[in-house]
Amino acid sequence: MTDLSELRFFRTPAHPCSYLEGHQAATLFVDPQTRLDASLYSELSRLGFRRSGDYLYRPHCEGCQACIPARVRVADFRPRRRHKRLSQRNADLRVTEEPARYTREIYRLYARYIDQRHGDGDMFPPSEEQFTSFLTCDWADTRFHCFRDEEDRLLAVAVTDHLDDGLSAVYTFFDPDRGERGLGVNALLWQIQASRDRGLPYLYLGYWIRQCQKMGYKSQYRPLEVLVRGQWRELRDPPAGGGA
Repeated sequence: MTDLSELRFFRTPAHPCSYLEGHQAATLFVDPQTRLDASLYSELSRLGFRRSGDYLYRPHCEGCQACIPARVRVADFRPRRRHKRLSQRNADLRVTEEPARYTREIYRLYARYIDQRHGDGDMFPPSEEQFTSFLTCDWADTRFHCFRDEEDRLLAVAVTDHLDDGLSAVYTFFDPDRGERGLGVNALLWQIQASRDRGLPYLYLGYWIRQCQKMGYKSQYRPLEVLVRGQWRELRDPPAGGGA
């Protein structure tokens, strides 16, 4: 096990926050020269770090702690009625586990998703180089879980890292023209069940941000544990948005 006290970190300059308008953000990165592996990654995930490409990071903002690391305790997760209905709606999909690498088919889906869903975001415009540098990694145990319909059309990809105490939902992209399927939610429900099937206690979801709708949805998946002042504790407040 690596002595975490020996790790070096670098903090970025302040820059506009992607999630909260009017806020300034900063990011703490593990020294890129560090020899990373799945074991150290797992350890740092428990401290709230995430992976982007070959880098491990966590928010480190002046005067703001809105980004809270979150994970689902999968053994105790109970799907709501709407989750069950959505799973039934997607029961025809076949899931395959594929190597985390560029293919033309997967990239085309990614590019369509970014173009139509995130045309105003940091990842627009998409490119093959950006796809590879963002989602793939030489040292992590990463898989592309691909969801295909009965005609073998690729509808969604859940990029998933395998940790020693859970799965980590890195990124999910899907066919933007199939909104009626709820493909993003379906992929997350699948990842919860996949964690449980593997005997792993957690699904790591990244950062929960109460004030941000596109990140606050994570409170719908209970029991949700959040990392506060160095301790994982169950989120007790009512989930945003409610619903059965």
